[in-house]
Amino acid sequence: MDGYCKIIALRNERETLAFAAKLAPYLQAGDVLALRGDLGSGKTSFCRGIIRTLTNTHEVPSPTYTLVQTYEAEKFNIWHFDLYRLEDAHEVWELGIEEALEEGICLIEWPERIDNLLSGAELNIDIVFKDEGRTLQISGSDTWGDRLAKL
Repeated sequence: MDGYCKIIALRNERETLAFAAKLAPYLQAGDVLALRGDLGSGKTSFCRGIIRTLTNTHEVPSPTYTLVQTYEAEKFNIWHFDLYRLEDAHEVWELGIEEALEEGICLIEWPERIDNLLSGAELNIDIVFKDEGRTLQISGSDTWGDRLAKL
């Protein structure tokens, strides 16, 4: 596999939040994180760790019913999408994803709902939940590898 790939074992939700907090400072406007995993695997917890770190916001609800939540960070806005309930990929345009892709960072849960609309430049985070722990497989282009080398 060309590009960046890293596998991380995390024992619990606290470690998931902590790892996301370590990743957060490496993010910049225009980044897209595509989070895949079964229901309850920890996608929202991972997003919560990033959002809390970059915004100092403690209240980070899951956007399961609203489909998107936005947050103001110091350098950009964060758009947290949960596309589980999205019925048609083109409905994502009504949620403001075009603006999000241009101006902020996008954290997208259930990105497979819009795979054909993604550029391929996103950082993919596949989460597998087992017992209390999680395994993250993080992959992306060489550009991500250069940026995340110290992570």
